[in-house]
Amino acid sequence: MIPILETRGLTKRFGGLTATNNLDFSVAAGELRGLVGPYNAGKTTLFNLITRKEKPTAGEVRFVDRKRD
Repeated sequence: MIPILETRGLTKRFGGLTATNNLDFSVAAGELRGLVGPYNAGKTTLFNLITRKEKPTAGEVRFVDRKRD
């Protein structure tokens, strides 16, 4: 199945803190995914990268096979 949402090598650094490091994942149409982790694990940062509220330090987010700049 072709993914509708995909990240490749997604990384976000804030100074010396790495919030998201080289994350690869994909979600296909009709698929349900969850994101869990402890406080300050980078969940909100990942959401902000996907929604373009933050720019990644490295990597990319693709939505329906289009790179989101």
